[in-house]
Amino acid sequence: MISFEMLSDKNVVDVWMLEKRCFIDPWTIKMFTDELDNKISVYIVARDDQTNSIVAYGGMWLIYDCADITNIAVAPEYRREGLGGRILELLEKIASEHNMTALSLEVRESNLPAIALYQKYGFLKNGLRKGYYKDNENAVLMTKNLKSSDNQ
Repeated sequence: MISFEMLSDKNVVDVWMLEKRCFIDPWTIKMFTDELDNKISVYIVARDDQTNSIVAYGGMWLIYDCADITNIAVAPEYRREGLGGRILELLEKIASEHNMTALSLEVRESNLPAIALYQKYGFLKNGLRKGYYKDNENAVLMTKNLKSSDNQ
């Protein structure tokens, strides 16, 4: 069974260890510990209750009226089990509760599984950031409106 919790000083090192497993250019431990004090930061952490290990996480910054998803990671052995989607759903719910009108994110142009996941959850490609990553790979900018024009 998978349970969800917020990023805390009790799980931040495990989140960072997962980050290092999942990304070519991972965040540092300081970047994650700084998020604990960042008033605009929200992070959801997924724990496998049987192994007591952190298996996924996702975070965002609540900036004005748009939530910017900073990162989502799922342990390789837990991919394709719906965890990335569940984290997206939880982040979207929190963003809506904070009256955000949209979600945005950048994703590596080569990360086709992630792009497909975001599109499945209603994100649209709406830009390209050339040379965005340290290795000069482009980032696809994707957004999802949270409020229809009928509700505004």
